[in-house]
Amino acid sequence: MLHLSSLDEAEKVIKALSASMRMEIMKLIYRTPGLSMNELAQTLGLTNSAISIHVSKLVEAGLVQIETTSGKRGTLKLVSPCHDRLIIDMAPPEEEPHYYQDDIKIGYYTGWNITPTCGLASPDKRIGAQDDVKVFTFPEHFEADILWFGSGYVEYILPNHLQPGQHLRELQISFEISSECPGNNDDYPSDIHFSLNGTPLGIWISPGDYGARRGHICPAWWPPGMNQYGLLKTLSINQEGTFIDGGQKLSDVTIEDLKLDYNSQMTFRFEVPQDTPNCGGCTLFGEHFGDFNQSIRIKTIYDI
Repeated sequence: MLHLSSLDEAEKVIKALSASMRMEIMKLIYRTPGLSMNELAQTLGLTNSAISIHVSKLVEAGLVQIETTSGKRGTLKLVSPCHDRLIIDMAPPEEEPHYYQDDIKIGYYTGWNITPTCGLASPDKRIGAQDDVKVFTFPEHFEADILWFGSGYVEYILPNHLQPGQHLRELQISFEISSECPGNNDDYPSDIHFSLNGTPLGIWISPGDYGARRGHICPAWWPPGMNQYGLLKTLSINQEGTFIDGGQKLSDVTIEDLKLDYNSQMTFRFEVPQDTPNCGGCTLFGEHFGDFNQSIRIKTIYDI
């Protein structure tokens, strides 16, 4: 799902879809994801240069992605949609919220207890040996931009910028995540539990550990058989409860239930218990791995 919070933010998407031919391209690739540029041109009766211009506009708007692969007659450029749904907030909010925003690198965990399969890697190299739990204690773990484990947990202390008189209204935590299968498997569900300061927030079932194609921003040295990309998810805790991606309610735990103020420490945990029904592990992707160039992003929305 692509959620655009204003018409200004949606301008590129609206312009990209304003051309009838680009609408036809979107219809085709939703029916048949992975059509090549040549196939699109032949189906629509366009020249290769014309289809390239149209597709580039859709890429700029974040609506489609291009994957390069080898074909019988050279290199093929395959076109697939990026999102299955588009939401545009037409009316601006009555007032812009006050918030603090921080990014936490994947390797900046402050607590952990995990079991293999497991590992860490920086943008330049693997850290230690694969499936060796003790690498999580190495000083180099601060350089990690991807981590994975079969069961257990990792914890992060979230920054608290609140000042006296500021009341926490909503906490949003955004991350790219997947299951952790030995090798990879797109159909490998995992129950990933979230908690804050020991309070369970809910469970999200990760569908799989994705590796059928290369992650868009994985470094060149990253092996093809490893975790390639995840799903970008946003956990929101507000006055109504705890939600994933704004729509799916995970629990009735509200921001008030957490009793957080400007003095509070906030410890957030990703966990896959060994006794959960789908013990399929967890992979966290940072800004140099997967499909999205961001680390764990924290947005603290407050009232004055």
